[in-house]
Amino acid sequence: MSNSPRRTLLGGPPAITNSLGVVTASRWMVFLCWFTVVFEGYDIVALGAAIPTLTEHAGMDVAALNVVVTLSLVGVGVGAAAMGPISDRFGRRWPLIIAALSFSIFTLLLPLFPNPAAMAVLRLLAGLGLGGCMPVALAMMQEAAPPERRSRANGLVMTGYHVGAVAASLVALWVGASWELLFYVGGALGVILSVVMFFQLPETAFHKVAAAEVVAAAGAKPGVLDTLKPRYLRATIGLWVANFMGLVLIYGLNSWLPKVMTAAGYPVANSLVMLFIFNVGAIAGIIISGRLADAKGIKGVALAWFAAATVLLLIMAIRMDNEYVLNGVIFISGVFVFSTSVLLYAMAGYIYEKRLVGTGIGLTSGIGRFGAIIGPYIFGLMIAAGSGYPGVFFVCAGAAVIGLLVVLQIPVARVADHRKDAETVA
Repeated sequence: MSNSPRRTLLGGPPAITNSLGVVTASRWMVFLCWFTVVFEGYDIVALGAAIPTLTEHAGMDVAALNVVVTLSLVGVGVGAAAMGPISDRFGRRWPLIIAALSFSIFTLLLPLFPNPAAMAVLRLLAGLGLGGCMPVALAMMQEAAPPERRSRANGLVMTGYHVGAVAASLVALWVGASWELLFYVGGALGVILSVVMFFQLPETAFHKVAAAEVVAAAGAKPGVLDTLKPRYLRATIGLWVANFMGLVLIYGLNSWLPKVMTAAGYPVANSLVMLFIFNVGAIAGIIISGRLADAKGIKGVALAWFAAATVLLLIMAIRMDNEYVLNGVIFISGVFVFSTSVLLYAMAGYIYEKRLVGTGIGLTSGIGRFGAIIGPYIFGLMIAAGSGYPGVFFVCAGAAVIGLLVVLQIPVARVADHRKDAETVA
């Protein structure tokens, strides 16, 4: 291992490379990338936790707040799709810092304008920054990790989403009706994170040394259209569709699981515990799937995860009277259901050449966000119509089957090909 402190071309502390020329992820890089993803989980739950107070005490209309929520998710999707290509052109460090800082500033401003129109605009702008964080953080970690540990590095970062969701739940309980504190806490921590990034976040070796050479050799800067060239087209469309289905599951169930389970006859308190167990299972699933994907191959594990999710979602449609059996099924379901999209982000690292990884992950995340919008909306309509249970689980199982079939046809490069810097797609 060589510890020669070469200064990054785009600022920040030096990175460390090993004998293969691969940057080893410093502790600061791991922590900062992980923490940016924490914000997404925190933000989603914080907004949901604030809505009851805004409707009951601030007199805001539910329909108006639904627009706020929708525009927030639209901003996240657009930010993810846009920031990935930007990071491929200009490096990972500065786009990640700018995305985190912009999200934090607009989050801090939100409580100062407690009316639906202003909140919609601020949430849209905050969503642009928030959406840009995850694909850049994932691309940075995948570049820093050796090829045989890329899925594990990807999964480590993505556990932050569920940690953030749990943290927001705890903060919401602490602040009570003072909904403003939810956003002041999140925004202030984001500003602090951005400052720490400026001093401690290194650029990855690829953009520190090789990006300019690759762009010059290619004769053009990397862009969105590169992912739609014949070589990548089938894989790109496959990732988009599969992640759409994966996010239907994640956002739909995170938004409506308590309501679906109360409609099935379970007590309200138990349904909230079920959501917590579901997310704990998700953290375990992300860690397990990442290790298996590195050991056994990313595509095979992704197929197994979509298949298991299908079966478990159908099992959840069965009314269970034994509390221990029910919670066990929910935990195992969380292990598989919430890991599907994480595996797809890791898969992008084996499909695209290095100069397109950020673009590929960003587009996969951005296009998939439509599933995050449409899934909760459809489930809400089903619940309102009285068909939420067991209908929601049947729809989710159908989405998992589609994800399985789509992943089946995605060509994925071998780890050995990436270690040799080859670009042949198997």
